[in-house]
Amino acid sequence: MNAASKPGGWEGILDDGEAILWQGQPDGRFTFGLRDFVAGLFGFIFAGFALVWMVIAASAGGFFWAFGLIHFSVGAAIAVGGPVWRAYRLRRTWYTLTDRRAFIATDTLTGGRMLEAYPVTAETALTLLGENPGSVHFASVMRRINKRDRLVPIGFERIEDAPGVLALMRDIQKKAR
Repeated sequence: MNAASKPGGWEGILDDGEAILWQGQPDGRFTFGLRDFVAGLFGFIFAGFALVWMVIAASAGGFFWAFGLIHFSVGAAIAVGGPVWRAYRLRRTWYTLTDRRAFIATDTLTGGRMLEAYPVTAETALTLLGENPGSVHFASVMRRINKRDRLVPIGFERIEDAPGVLALMRDIQKKAR
Protein backbone atom coordinates (compact mmCIF):
# COMPACT_ATOMS: atom_id res chain seq x y z
CA MET A 1 0.00 0.00 0.00
CA ASN A 2 1.47 3.36 -0.95
CA ALA A 3 0.77 6.66 0.81
CA ALA A 4 -1.82 7.66 -1.78
CA SER A 5 -3.96 4.55 -1.16
CA LYS A 6 -4.08 4.85 2.63
CA PRO A 7 -7.49 5.64 4.12
CA GLY A 8 -8.15 9.31 4.84
CA GLY A 9 -6.62 10.52 8.07
CA TRP A 10 -4.02 7.73 8.23
CA GLU A 11 -1.37 9.42 6.08
CA GLY A 12 1.88 9.63 8.02
CA ILE A 13 0.62 7.17 10.65
CA LEU A 14 0.56 3.81 8.87
CA ASP A 15 3.78 2.30 7.59
CA ASP A 16 4.21 1.42 3.93
CA GLY A 17 2.33 -1.79 3.25
CA GLU A 18 0.44 -1.67 6.57
CA ALA A 19 -3.24 -2.55 6.14
CA ILE A 20 -6.24 -1.89 8.37
CA LEU A 21 -7.98 -5.15 9.34
CA TRP A 22 -10.64 -3.92 11.76
CA GLN A 23 -12.02 -0.71 13.23
CA GLY A 24 -14.54 -0.27 16.01
CA GLN A 25 -15.68 1.68 19.02
CA PRO A 26 -16.42 0.47 22.54
CA ASP A 27 -19.94 0.06 23.85
CA GLY A 28 -20.35 3.37 25.66
CA ARG A 29 -23.52 2.49 27.52
CA PHE A 30 -23.77 3.35 31.19
CA THR A 31 -22.86 0.29 33.32
CA PHE A 32 -23.03 -0.18 37.06
CA GLY A 33 -21.12 -2.96 38.85
CA LEU A 34 -20.32 -3.99 42.43
CA ARG A 35 -17.33 -1.61 42.66
CA ASP A 36 -19.60 1.23 41.50
CA PHE A 37 -22.21 0.26 44.11
CA VAL A 38 -19.66 0.37 46.96
CA ALA A 39 -18.21 3.69 45.79
CA GLY A 40 -21.72 5.06 45.26
CA LEU A 41 -22.81 4.05 48.75
CA PHE A 42 -19.75 5.70 50.30
CA GLY A 43 -20.25 8.82 48.17
CA PHE A 44 -23.92 9.17 49.11
CA ILE A 45 -23.12 8.73 52.83
CA PHE A 46 -20.31 11.31 52.56
CA ALA A 47 -22.60 13.75 50.70
CA GLY A 48 -25.42 13.07 53.18
CA PHE A 49 -23.26 13.97 56.17
CA ALA A 50 -22.15 17.14 54.37
CA LEU A 51 -25.77 18.03 53.63
CA VAL A 52 -26.81 17.53 57.27
CA TRP A 53 -23.85 19.65 58.40
CA MET A 54 -24.81 22.40 55.93
CA VAL A 55 -28.41 22.46 57.20
CA ILE A 56 -27.24 22.72 60.81
CA ALA A 57 -24.65 25.40 59.92
CA ALA A 58 -27.24 27.37 57.93
CA SER A 59 -29.59 27.44 60.92
CA ALA A 60 -26.87 29.32 62.84
CA GLY A 61 -26.97 32.10 60.24
CA GLY A 62 -24.31 33.50 57.97
CA PHE A 63 -22.53 31.82 55.09
CA PHE A 64 -20.46 29.30 57.06
CA TRP A 65 -22.69 26.53 55.65
CA ALA A 66 -21.18 27.14 52.19
CA PHE A 67 -17.95 25.40 53.26
CA GLY A 68 -19.95 22.18 53.22
CA LEU A 69 -20.54 22.52 49.48
CA ILE A 70 -17.04 21.25 48.78
CA HIS A 71 -17.63 18.09 50.79
CA PHE A 72 -21.10 17.63 49.33
CA SER A 73 -19.69 17.97 45.79
CA VAL A 74 -16.91 15.47 46.49
CA GLY A 75 -19.41 12.96 47.88
CA ALA A 76 -21.69 13.38 44.88
CA ALA A 77 -18.75 12.99 42.49
CA ILE A 78 -17.66 9.79 44.24
CA ALA A 79 -21.23 8.48 44.15
CA VAL A 80 -21.86 8.89 40.43
CA GLY A 81 -18.48 9.79 38.94
CA GLY A 82 -17.11 6.33 38.17
CA PRO A 83 -19.86 5.02 35.89
CA VAL A 84 -20.49 8.42 34.30
CA TRP A 85 -16.79 9.04 33.59
CA ARG A 86 -16.34 5.51 32.19
CA ALA A 87 -19.27 5.93 29.77
CA TYR A 88 -17.99 9.39 28.75
CA ARG A 89 -14.48 8.07 28.10
CA LEU A 90 -15.67 5.03 26.12
CA ARG A 91 -17.92 7.17 23.90
CA ARG A 92 -14.86 9.19 22.90
CA THR A 93 -12.61 6.24 22.09
CA TRP A 94 -11.99 4.49 18.75
CA TYR A 95 -10.01 1.36 17.95
CA THR A 96 -8.10 0.27 14.86
CA LEU A 97 -6.27 -2.99 14.23
CA THR A 98 -3.78 -3.21 11.39
CA ASP A 99 -1.71 -6.16 10.29
CA ARG A 100 1.09 -4.82 12.56
CA ARG A 101 -0.34 -2.66 15.34
CA ALA A 102 -3.32 -1.93 17.56
CA PHE A 103 -4.33 1.73 17.83
CA ILE A 104 -6.39 3.41 20.54
CA ALA A 105 -7.58 6.92 19.67
CA THR A 106 -9.19 9.16 22.28
CA ASP A 107 -10.75 12.60 22.32
CA THR A 108 -9.67 14.00 25.67
CA LEU A 109 -11.74 16.08 28.06
CA THR A 110 -9.71 19.19 27.19
CA GLY A 111 -10.49 18.83 23.49
CA GLY A 112 -7.15 17.34 22.49
CA ARG A 113 -6.70 14.06 20.69
CA MET A 114 -4.46 11.19 21.66
CA LEU A 115 -3.38 8.21 19.54
CA GLU A 116 -1.56 5.28 21.11
CA ALA A 117 -0.07 2.45 19.07
CA TYR A 118 0.88 -0.99 20.36
CA PRO A 119 2.79 -3.48 18.21
CA VAL A 120 1.22 -6.90 17.74
CA THR A 121 4.05 -9.44 17.65
CA ALA A 122 4.39 -13.18 18.10
CA GLU A 123 5.24 -12.49 21.76
CA THR A 124 2.25 -10.24 22.50
CA ALA A 125 0.17 -11.72 25.33
CA LEU A 126 -3.50 -11.70 24.31
CA THR A 127 -6.39 -12.02 26.75
CA LEU A 128 -10.12 -12.25 26.01
CA LEU A 129 -12.69 -11.14 28.60
CA GLY A 130 -16.36 -11.71 27.77
CA GLU A 131 -17.78 -11.90 24.27
CA ASN A 132 -20.43 -9.34 23.30
CA PRO A 133 -19.44 -6.85 24.41
CA GLY A 134 -16.06 -8.22 25.35
CA SER A 135 -12.52 -6.98 25.74
CA VAL A 136 -9.23 -8.02 24.15
CA HIS A 137 -6.16 -7.00 26.16
CA PHE A 138 -2.77 -6.91 24.47
CA ALA A 139 -0.57 -4.69 26.67
CA SER A 140 -0.28 -3.45 30.24
CA VAL A 141 1.13 -0.51 32.12
CA MET A 142 2.19 -0.06 35.74
CA ARG A 143 0.11 2.60 37.50
CA ARG A 144 0.06 3.83 41.07
CA ILE A 145 -3.45 3.27 42.45
CA ASN A 146 -4.26 3.81 46.13
CA LYS A 147 -0.56 3.99 47.05
CA ARG A 148 0.15 0.66 45.33
CA ASP A 149 1.72 -0.11 41.98
CA ARG A 150 -0.71 -2.12 39.89
CA LEU A 151 -0.49 -3.66 36.47
CA VAL A 152 -3.37 -2.22 34.44
CA PRO A 153 -4.37 -4.04 31.23
CA ILE A 154 -4.62 -2.11 27.96
CA GLY A 155 -6.72 -3.17 25.02
CA PHE A 156 -9.92 -2.93 23.07
CA GLU A 157 -12.58 -2.56 25.80
CA ARG A 158 -16.27 -3.53 25.51
CA ILE A 159 -16.26 -4.27 21.76
CA GLU A 160 -18.70 -6.28 19.69
CA ASP A 161 -17.34 -9.61 18.44
CA ALA A 162 -14.33 -9.63 20.74
CA PRO A 163 -13.60 -13.30 19.83
CA GLY A 164 -13.43 -12.31 16.15
CA VAL A 165 -10.96 -9.49 16.89
CA LEU A 166 -8.91 -11.90 19.01
CA ALA A 167 -8.82 -14.32 16.06
CA LEU A 168 -7.53 -11.51 13.79
CA MET A 169 -4.79 -10.74 16.31
CA ARG A 170 -3.82 -14.42 16.55
CA ASP A 171 -3.57 -14.54 12.74
CA ILE A 172 -1.16 -11.59 12.90
CA GLN A 173 0.90 -13.50 15.46
CA LYS A 174 0.98 -16.64 13.28
CA LYS A 175 2.27 -14.63 10.31
CA ALA A 176 4.93 -13.02 12.52
CA ARG A 177 6.40 -16.41 13.50
